Amino acid sequence: MTTESSSKSRPGISTFKGEDRALRAGRLGTGGLLLSVLAATAPLMVVAGVMPTTFAVMGIVGQPLLFVVLGVVLVLFSVGYAEMSRHVHNAGAFYAYISRGLGGTAGASAALVALVAYNALQVGIYGIFGFEVSGLFATYADLSVAWWIPALVAALAVGTLGWLKIDVNARVLGVLLIIEVALVVIFDIAAVSDPAPQGLSLHAFNPDTLTGAGIGTALCFCIAAFTGFEQAPVYAEETSRPHVLVPRVMFLAVSGVAVFFALSSWALTVATGPSAIVGEAQKQSAGLLFGLTEDRLGATFTDVLHFLFVTGMFAALLSFHNVVARYAFAMGREGLLPAAFGRTNSASGAPATGSLLQTAVSVVVIAVFAIADDKPTGDPTEPVLHLFTWFGNIGSLGVILLMAAASASVVVFFVRRGAAGAQAWRLITSTLAGIALLVIAVYTVKDFDVLVGAGPDSSLSWVLPGIIGLAVLVGLAQGLVMRARRPEAHARIGLGNEAFQLEKAAEETP
Repeated sequence: MTTESSSKSRPGISTFKGEDRALRAGRLGTGGLLLSVLAATAPLMVVAGVMPTTFAVMGIVGQPLLFVVLGVVLVLFSVGYAEMSRHVHNAGAFYAYISRGLGGTAGASAALVALVAYNALQVGIYGIFGFEVSGLFATYADLSVAWWIPALVAALAVGTLGWLKIDVNARVLGVLLIIEVALVVIFDIAAVSDPAPQGLSLHAFNPDTLTGAGIGTALCFCIAAFTGFEQAPVYAEETSRPHVLVPRVMFLAVSGVAVFFALSSWALTVATGPSAIVGEAQKQSAGLLFGLTEDRLGATFTDVLHFLFVTGMFAALLSFHNVVARYAFAMGREGLLPAAFGRTNSASGAPATGSLLQTAVSVVVIAVFAIADDKPTGDPTEPVLHLFTWFGNIGSLGVILLMAAASASVVVFFVRRGAAGAQAWRLITSTLAGIALLVIAVYTVKDFDVLVGAGPDSSLSWVLPGIIGLAVLVGLAQGLVMRARRPEAHARIGLGNEAFQLEKAAEETP
């Protein structure tokens, strides 16, 4: 590539170096984008892990109704969020939107929160992934393999795929996703066909089932299951028609996820009986789904389900990895991270440096937990209870706060543009969603000790959510410093490739 210095010495040659600062457009259609986004929700991991945990810990039978309620809230959120996607195309989605509405300093803070949150969500999955793969080796190969070995292998494999083109990853994610969704649907049909003695009860959709002190915390558990649908704008630069495809994919994703999870959690209550679901979940924990499938569909189906449980988690790891790499790319392009992160791989067009960063973070965290778990009296479920639970809830808190801030940003953005009248109904839906998300965020922080299984006096109840709080403050400080010392760079926060296209146009103007 021609260097800047040599370009300056030759008349008529642009000094703009934006080609490697832009992700390749036109590589994703509706199907590829939808599959990449939905893979992050890891449907089988939610049905087998999140749902039984919510039933067991919260003791609330009405989990299916919670998914319906959250689906409504997130559809309200998506109305304004999708409209913003028509005006802003940036791989830094959340922070780009927040920058456009609330200013560059708030955007810098949101960028760091997003980087920390999505890293946490991705890294946390390695705990349950390693534990499950270790169990498969013990069951089917009679081999004792420490959980961190398959976790490290997966981290390196995901990092390698991060260097490949997104359409390759989309095909991998798509195949895995379709198979695991099909298996869950087969279980749902089997449960409805062979219900517990209470029959096809709709009791789980009764609002009376949502009474109790655990309702707020249950919302925190359930909203984590939706994480992934909001990632569609991250890939906006890689679609040919982002103003059409991104909103379409978002609404398809959030509505599809809400219906799928509501029906699947209802199928669990039908299979055990509404009166028994909490007790069975407390007794079997993550084994609940597998026990129910073995009774109705046999050992072979359950074995396949175990295998798909692993591949589904791997798909989620790939999806979150791609999102983190693109956030790092967007931040590097705008001066929020070193410039090296704002360059793409010349061969594949992938955000290679961001991919390396995410892989390095994963390997380091896995190594730290492996060392901490390497003791004779260690609890073999520690990677699940600690790595997965701690990091998963840290990430969920960060995403909830980002969605709340994005909702506020939508309102400010259109009001400042003088479009409040034309966008009135979108401003109303964004306001309602923002309030609901803030309420969920408050419950998340308040009950963090319950979410991570720590005692009320444990320091984890403030240290873990404090990580997101620290990211907020450090990001704000970075934004303020940038505004004071590099106002031009501060003004470009959130503009993404648009800033460099403007720069190129300015240079080419006679």
